[in-house]
Amino acid sequence: MIDTALLASRLRDARERRSLSQQSVADVLKLPRTAITFIESGERAVSTLELTKLAALYGQSPAFFLSQANEVEDISLVLHRALPEIKDTPEMEREVQNILDLYQEAASLREVLRGRTDDLAVPNYATRLYSAGDAIRQGESVAQEERRRLGLGFAPIAHVAGLIGEQGIWTAATDLPEGLSGLFINHPATGPAVLVNALHWPARRRFSYAHEYAHALFDRDMTVTTTRRENASELLEKRANAFAAAFLMPPDGVTEALRQLDKGGPSKTQRVIFDVAGNQGVEAEIRTRPGSQAITCQDVILLARHFGVSYEAMVWRLKSLNHINKPETAALLEQKETAKRAIRLFKFNDLLDDGDGLPPPEPELRDDLMYLAIEAYGQGEISRGRLFELAGKVGVDGAELLEFADATRAE
Repeated sequence: MIDTALLASRLRDARERRSLSQQSVADVLKLPRTAITFIESGERAVSTLELTKLAALYGQSPAFFLSQANEVEDISLVLHRALPEIKDTPEMEREVQNILDLYQEAASLREVLRGRTDDLAVPNYATRLYSAGDAIRQGESVAQEERRRLGLGFAPIAHVAGLIGEQGIWTAATDLPEGLSGLFINHPATGPAVLVNALHWPARRRFSYAHEYAHALFDRDMTVTTTRRENASELLEKRANAFAAAFLMPPDGVTEALRQLDKGGPSKTQRVIFDVAGNQGVEAEIRTRPGSQAITCQDVILLARHFGVSYEAMVWRLKSLNHINKPETAALLEQKETAKRAIRLFKFNDLLDDGDGLPPPEPELRDDLMYLAIEAYGQGEISRGRLFELAGKVGVDGAELLEFADATRAE
């Protein structure tokens, strides 16, 4: 027998976690909004077809809404439901499955060495959302708090993927569909993990890592959260984008970087100096050269390079912080192609978003797995054969790895 109260509660919670209105759910089911109210209060039964549609909408299996306990579903099934488009691209599906396998191998080794690690050490900032304003405020506020907690001040983050990995979250990049920037996974088989699109250029991947880190901080109760063009308007995504921008480009950091460039200040300032002879204050006005404070395309490139973000991301951040106005924003965005040529000239190629010679993905997951494997071998937790097997999974010469592991093994 279906527990209608449990079903209603889970459907209601799933909708609220996705920040969807009852009307938007009603539109999917082609029902009046009042019917959704009755379903979520347990006063109306749900047909099999309706439950299937709701499960797809919320990224869960139908069994999740019906079972008395949260049964653990196979991670591969979870990913196939979250990424249905990879079924049509066998090579991409194999790459994603390979990453999942590495996540599980790393999680298994970490559990053997250090005990259960499925609970994140980072704070849980889960908060209900009511509006886009809430999403932006929460994202920016938590970004500031995380930078404080991590001791970053307002300095640029040199290596975002590595920083996230240090918080106990697996990070990796692999080929994903173009419209998919990344996803956050929190499954018992893997632990918390971030996967971003390796077909995107480094500056965009950096932003995606920060974006998915936001989901780890706010939305870890969801097994999978995907970031794609189609869901960009959802409040969860707006919050994650606001977090990523503030995390990578903190307000004080941007202001200081502009000061270093001697840009963005007023065209004239009033100063008061003390006249010792007259024993009084004397006012003076300091004027800058006309146009010298205007933020130019070159300035944006240098700022983008400083913070490791794309040209466009830097323009929009300057606008968000009121360093440039709407016409200046439009003018700078119109110079994107000029900026690209300059970026290539300066050899700041990691800031590009297209072209030849896409840089390789970040190696964090491979490095973490090799470290854990060597540690486990050194403590007698895995055999030589198992070490060889793990080396093969990450493309490392097994004989050389074994030689290194034996050389560093404690007596």
